[in-house]
Amino acid sequence: MALIITEEEKMLKEAARELIESKASIDQFRSLRDQNYQSFDESTWNEMIEMGWTSLIIPEEYNGLDFGYVGMGQVLEEMGRKLVKSPLVSSILFSATALKYSDNDDLKINFFPKLMSGETLIALAVDEKSYHDPDDINTRATEENKCYKLNGKKTFVLNANFSDHLIVLAKTDSEEYGLFIVKSNTSGIIINNKILLDTSSYSEIILDDVSIPKEYRLDIKISGRELIKKILDISCIGLSAEILGIIMESFELTINYLKEREQFGVKIGSFQSLQHRAAKLFSEIELCKSIVLKALQAIDKENTDLSYYASLAKAKLCKTAKLMTNEAIQMHGGIGVTDDSNIGFYLKKARVIQKIFGDYNFHLDKLAKIKGY
Repeated sequence: MALIITEEEKMLKEAARELIESKASIDQFRSLRDQNYQSFDESTWNEMIEMGWTSLIIPEEYNGLDFGYVGMGQVLEEMGRKLVKSPLVSSILFSATALKYSDNDDLKINFFPKLMSGETLIALAVDEKSYHDPDDINTRATEENKCYKLNGKKTFVLNANFSDHLIVLAKTDSEEYGLFIVKSNTSGIIINNKILLDTSSYSEIILDDVSIPKEYRLDIKISGRELIKKILDISCIGLSAEILGIIMESFELTINYLKEREQFGVKIGSFQSLQHRAAKLFSEIELCKSIVLKALQAIDKENTDLSYYASLAKAKLCKTAKLMTNEAIQMHGGIGVTDDSNIGFYLKKARVIQKIFGDYNFHLDKLAKIKGY
């Protein structure tokens, strides 16, 4: 399949850029930070809902747009460019994807309309350590009469501080994986909220005899292990699209600075050593564009090698994001790490998003295993 987006996807991307530039610029990011680290701007979120972004990946049979993940990727890329803070990643990319590939139709009928309207926000609770390891899950889901009792601890749960529900990954009595949706204010749930380096929020969650009805399990007949694998693969590809936006904006900010900053009476952009470094970054970015688009297409085409493309995208984008933001700070000089410059925000965001659901080393190792090394 050609590595180009359709006219409809181009229009979606342009509309997303127009809305974000007018309503959610980097100035809004600063404003939210200065207002006691607010999680997101309500009015901007409502406009995103009106634009249909919350419906992009939801099937038509549930009144969604079913526009596909390539389309969603264009929106995420534009959000990455301006460091937009919103529930779109946690509630739609992570949680709506979990529901989409679930085989519990009752939950889909119940939650899809609420997710599309913004009435309900959901966070995905997977990790239990300071690093990503979906194969090491100790949270238990024990059957009792007509319900499950959840016991365990989750860490690094994005946006749980404002989410109405949680999707929790746990082991059942049969040692199988299960995914369970539970109200955030259910008795027995303790949520400790913290602020990350990039001013976004995450939570550590304790589950102590949390009771939920059996019908709130996402995987009925399908494998819970396969379901979470697909959710994480798709989430990593979506995050890679957002990282691409961060990389591209960092590059543009840096190039503009090289054209403006003078040293020894000339623009520093005329220095050959800086031109060579910029050329290398440009080449890396072009490669990243192709990798991300191929991975997004793999989701929509239900490619059987999805895990390969997911890890390839996340590994490459994480590596390039680190290179790009390091180079950006160096080329900006000391001002790059002050509050007077925006480029420092991109470095911090890149460092955080690299860690979500596995960093460069995690996915490089995963790629090696897929290839049989």
